[in-house]
Amino acid sequence: MVVDPSPVLPAIPLTSVRLGIDVEEMVLRVLRSGMIAQGPLVKQLEEEFAELIGADHVVAVNNGTTALIAALQVLDLQPGDEVITSPFTFVATLNAIIESGATARFADIDHRDFNIDPVAANAVVNDRTKVLLPVHLYGQCADMDRLGNLASAANLAVVEDAAQAHGARIGDKSAGSWGIGCFSLYATKNLTSAEGGLISTNEASLADRWRLLRNQGMRERYAYEMTGNNYRMTDLQAAVCLPQLAGYSRQVTTRQRHAKRLNDGLRGLTGLRVPETLPGRHHVWHQYTILVGDDARLNRDGLIEALT
Repeated sequence: MVVDPSPVLPAIPLTSVRLGIDVEEMVLRVLRSGMIAQGPLVKQLEEEFAELIGADHVVAVNNGTTALIAALQVLDLQPGDEVITSPFTFVATLNAIIESGATARFADIDHRDFNIDPVAANAVVNDRTKVLLPVHLYGQCADMDRLGNLASAANLAVVEDAAQAHGARIGDKSAGSWGIGCFSLYATKNLTSAEGGLISTNEASLADRWRLLRNQGMRERYAYEMTGNNYRMTDLQAAVCLPQLAGYSRQVTTRQRHAKRLNDGLRGLTGLRVPETLPGRHHVWHQYTILVGDDARLNRDGLIEALT
């Protein structure tokens, strides 16, 4: 028998989902209640998340992609309308734009925060542009002061892809409060319900329309007011997420401490740039992402191979 002498090392997971006994107890309570579809815990989650981000209204849906789709749906976009967004994002951002019937127009990113560059966004605005859709990548807000000014000047609706930015801020203004905010509660996010999404707004009429859209167009049972869909979140999903809200500020503080430790250890290495929190921003560190150069000795694939 030939024995391979090389050690077998355990894989390091990108994300380790750890939920406490408080989550187990709340899920069990829902199971025993007999009401496992959309119910009072969904409403409670909406209210507590609205308080977290300082929004007047939050509407829960079944996932983050649905949040983006529903956000664009209420803007009544037409074929030929354009939505400016980042090319450096998860495909759900693009899929939602395609689903709306509009055309995606990409604007390049700022390499300091990996978010859409306001100068690049301004360069692609034209008479077909209807929506500005910045992505708050990795847990840090895009430059919403400048992007907000651009949207106001060009009369554009603002839809924020805040899937990775729960509680991220610029000053005292949170992600999801410059326009329509779209959040994901997928399993790997800072706050999770396994699958789920949240839409935020300060406009009551929009929130009302989303509540109809998610429930087949019904305000009351079998009283249809508009064409809708099944975008509902369940109380089981809400029960997974709700207990996490109380300790979320502590989780973010821990993430910030870990990011600082990584930055302190890695800063100054040739060919590698660590991520930074830009002035005035509150980074929630959904991911810690480094930038490596094109040097043959330290390119991305070579670094991955060496670390593996």
